[in-house]
Amino acid sequence: MRFEIMRLDDVDGSAVDSTVVDAASVNRMVQQAAAVGQRIYIRPAENSAS
Repeated sequence: MRFEIMRLDDVDGSAVDSTVVDAASVNRMVQQAAAVGQRIYIRPAENSAS
């Protein structure tokens, strides 16, 4: 399963950028965001044909 992780703006909470990662990478991304106090939003990625 793949997840989209969006980095959120500190002021208004809007998505600044996003990346799609596999399930094994989600924990690492969460740990990195927590280490620097970054706000993120995680959701299942939409299925793609590629």
